[in-house]
Amino acid sequence: MLDYDLEADAYDATRGGVPRAEAAAAAVLGLVPDRARTLLDIGCGTGLVTERLLRPGLRVFGCDGSYGMARKATGRIGGSVVLGDVRRLPLRDAAVDAVSAVWLLHLVPRSAAVVAEAARVLRPGGVFVTTVDKDAGHDVDSDIDTVLRPHHSFAAASDRADRIEAYAAAHGLRPAGGARFAGHGQGRTPRGAASALSAGRFRSWFTDTDGATARALASELALLPGQDSRRPDPSYSLRAFRKEG
Repeated sequence: MLDYDLEADAYDATRGGVPRAEAAAAAVLGLVPDRARTLLDIGCGTGLVTERLLRPGLRVFGCDGSYGMARKATGRIGGSVVLGDVRRLPLRDAAVDAVSAVWLLHLVPRSAAVVAEAARVLRPGGVFVTTVDKDAGHDVDSDIDTVLRPHHSFAAASDRADRIEAYAAAHGLRPAGGARFAGHGQGRTPRGAASALSAGRFRSWFTDTDGATARALASELALLPGQDSRRPDPSYSLRAFRKEG
């Protein structure tokens, strides 16, 4: 797991920056009903997406567990950001009309607790919008994926779509649509993928436990053509769930 306090200053530049944030925000807003008046963006990070979740009549708040990230987000959207654990949100029950979670649940081993909290703070009729299958979205059927695919363990992902749907159903959240958007600037290069493997950055979905397979795959990736040429950008999935009542 990254130290997000240390990553905060460089985070956006290494994650697709404004184009990716704009695509994510537009997709989220497309799933938030026009009648919504308050939206809480949990795991808001630097606020790059959060500050784009704007439209007339919608008040947006952010929450993140990293001080460094929350500080960056505050610089973008002001005092509407709170420091807090997304598994224990500092809000009363039925406080907001919408909750969004972009690129969050794949990082949280106990994602069921996050979904439960989203349901708790939503008003009846409110919506929870979240990315699902984040790591799987990076499989774009490139030559890099041909090398890595046999060693994926996406079935264990904490943001697997069917898993999140089951958690949502347990808390009175019913499916209310979905969307996809491009992860601009996130297409992998063979050299970058090999470096990430060697550094253990794919550990959340990689089946290897002793490092030997990772080293072997890094060597295979080093033989691919166009070592610094980006393959296609990933495609991310969003799911929306509406609270009953």
